[in-house]
Amino acid sequence: MSGGFREAFGRDPDGVWAAPGRVNVIGEFTDYNDGFVLPIALPHVTRAAIARRDDGRLRVVSAQQAPGGGGPTVAEASLSELEPRTATGWAAYVFGVAWALREAGRPVGGADIHIDSNVPIGAGLSSSAALECSVALGFRDLFSLRITRERLALLAQHAENDFVGVPCGIMDQTASLRCRAGRALLLDTRSLATRQVPFDLAREGLVLLVLDTRVQHSLGTSAYAERRRACEEAARTLGVRALRDVEPGEMQAALARIAEPVIARRARHIITEDARVLEVVRLLDAGRPRDVGPVLSAGHASLRDDFEVSAPELDTAVEAACSAGALGARMVGGGFGGSAIALVDAGRAQAVETAVRAAFAERGFGSPRVFVAVPSGMARRLA
Repeated sequence: MSGGFREAFGRDPDGVWAAPGRVNVIGEFTDYNDGFVLPIALPHVTRAAIARRDDGRLRVVSAQQAPGGGGPTVAEASLSELEPRTATGWAAYVFGVAWALREAGRPVGGADIHIDSNVPIGAGLSSSAALECSVALGFRDLFSLRITRERLALLAQHAENDFVGVPCGIMDQTASLRCRAGRALLLDTRSLATRQVPFDLAREGLVLLVLDTRVQHSLGTSAYAERRRACEEAARTLGVRALRDVEPGEMQAALARIAEPVIARRARHIITEDARVLEVVRLLDAGRPRDVGPVLSAGHASLRDDFEVSAPELDTAVEAACSAGALGARMVGGGFGGSAIALVDAGRAQAVETAVRAAFAERGFGSPRVFVAVPSGMARRLA
């Protein structure tokens, strides 16, 4: 990492920070509805090597963006000129973090930054939050900012929402900054209260497979915003602050008050998904991780039918995995591509992977990326 920084900037960094991607066990689209989510951090990380500058400028290089394998391409910006929606591409997330910190009155100075990441991009595994959080943690340390990880997550979200223009919830940044190894993180996105939930699948002879379809359909960004608007409209119709406030036992009566069937289906997904998160937590607390499988599959059906954010590749991955013996499976992330997860007996993992690859080949899809999701640790300083 230091070698890449030295090649780009001709000096050594002041430090190196790493932040993980995440996969969400259950709780999709609930985070912007004040609901519950249950992510784990992945071993895949984005590393940020950073050195301070005294001229108020940011210079950023990514090891993954060198054209044709050639020398580094530097994205530059002046701290004093940063404005929302003025930067594009991956560097906007870095500039946005500096902007959000300064907007909050935090004295961030200039910096040279080298980014290197093995978090799959476009796979629904939160590569953008890993980028934001590695840089945010580095800025916090280098500029001696007294900020809690909870607050840092909110500022990273502010960068993505208001500087970059992506209306994400708070889950991804919180997962990157607060997940612990061997645990899933129960997050109440309204209060930001968290609890570390046991997630030692290996002890039960289980693995959680990530099935990355390697596709991302163009509907993703606009459809995400449309779903968010639909949820907000449903909450207004029901007279609640957010759909999280509709109890499952009251759901049928509440949905009957929503005249538009599409809006009602969107609301039904959120209400039932919040209940699924709490059910999975109950099962994990009781030492019954095998019973989580059917809850995952029910979540996929809801995302496919009520929220309508699945894709043929995701449905194929889920169906093939379950047919090959997975205990349950579902899509994760924003949908229209990206990844699915499957809860599998460790002895059946290879058979499930083989079945998914065969199903993709039969339908003419590209080869998926398959790996085991190991619940890993939070963002940290490496050097």
